[in-house]
Amino acid sequence: MSSGHDDGAAVVEFTLVAALLTALFLALLQLGLALHVRNTLVASAAEGARYAANADRVPADGAALTRSLIRASLADSFATGVSSGFEVVDGVPTVFVRVDATLPVVGLLGPARGIRVRGHALEETG
Repeated sequence: MSSGHDDGAAVVEFTLVAALLTALFLALLQLGLALHVRNTLVASAAEGARYAANADRVPADGAALTRSLIRASLADSFATGVSSGFEVVDGVPTVFVRVDATLPVVGLLGPARGIRVRGHALEETG
C-alpha cells in the first residue's frame, strides 16, 4: 500500500530531466552549427586564396570567388566581410583572403565580426 507522499513525483522528475536533456541537445546542435559555419568559411577562404594565387589572377578575383562559395553554402550575410591582398610571409610572396563574419550563437544570430578566418596561398609568377 502506498503512503501517497510521492504521488506524481515521476511526472515532475520526467519534466525536469526532459528539460535538461532538451537544453543539452540544443546546445550541441548550436555548437555543430557554429563549427559548420567556421569550417565553411575556412574552406571558402582557402579556395579563394588558391584561385587568386594563379599567375593570371588578382586578389580581388579570389575575394569574389570566396563570396560566391559562401553564398552558395550559407546565408548572404556571411559573405559581406571578405577582403584580400598580397603579403610576404617569411620572404615568400603570398595571397590572402580574409573573412570577417558573424559567429552564430543563437541560430544564425550572433555578434557582428565574431569570427575571422584567413586563407593563404603562394603567389605564382609567370
